[in-house]
Amino acid sequence: MKPRQTHPVPSQPSSSEEPTARVIKKYPNRRLYDTETSSYIKLTEVKQLVMDQVPLAVVDVKTGEDLTRSVLLQIILDEEAGGEPIFTVGVLSSMIRFYGNAMQGFLGPYLERNMQALIDIQSRLGDQSKAVTPETWAHFMQMQSPLVHGMMGRHVEQSTQLFLQMQEQAKKQREQMLGALGFKG
Repeated sequence: MKPRQTHPVPSQPSSSEEPTARVIKKYPNRRLYDTETSSYIKLTEVKQLVMDQVPLAVVDVKTGEDLTRSVLLQIILDEEAGGEPIFTVGVLSSMIRFYGNAMQGFLGPYLERNMQALIDIQSRLGDQSKAVTPETWAHFMQMQSPLVHGMMGRHVEQSTQLFLQMQEQAKKQREQMLGALGFKG
């Protein structure tokens, strides 16, 4: 088990472009304290901050340990349990198999790029529909399904190619390493 990392909480922006992370302190009693509003908040409020794209950092009040990932994972867990899940058992199982695998370092950036591509597609479609009612939007999306599938299909194809290239690169690195050690792969 890896030791948890402790990161300093940004108190001032490092540049004029980066906003200051909103500091949420987590107390031993599991309560969350928003230092900007000087009030205790619930996990649902942290979720809303994320939805509003507010940069935040959750820190353990005693140790200063960065708990942001842990809290975000808790929000995902609650969402997965409460509604229609995004992650199937197969996807979760596959993700678990990447831990300790040579490809582990590639998975995070790969998923991040794919999520950004989906956000970009959603944004492009959303920008075109600001004045449209939800009913009209649903009807439009049903009619545009082949277009969306085409866009996603191209993206999935590109992602698949990238992933296959990463696998091939890892295989070559493994073979080189084993060769250097006198083993044949």
